[in-house]
Amino acid sequence: MPRRKPRPKSSQARSQPEPRPIGDVFGRTEDGPGGDDYIVRTIPGTRATKHYRCPGCDHEIPPGVAHLVAWPAHGGEDDRRHWHTGCWKGRHTRSITRRWS
Repeated sequence: MPRRKPRPKSSQARSQPEPRPIGDVFGRTEDGPGGDDYIVRTIPGTRATKHYRCPGCDHEIPPGVAHLVAWPAHGGEDDRRHWHTGCWKGRHTRSITRRWS
């Protein structure tokens, strides 16, 4: 029986690492406007595909811009609001321009 030619090491099947999630998949808990707990998730620019309105400055967040999504921990994901990262960081030093309802 003829011998098989050995494969070069570079073409051998390697175990692929698990794909990393994009952004905070599960989110983190932070204190939000009014001192309540909010779930916060980062959205990278590559995943931002729609226009949103930031409740912190009432300006538009265009597609392709990295930002945050926050919603009350006691509420549901229907209460999500998309924030500019800087507006979320400054949420305690200024008032919110739009209502959360």
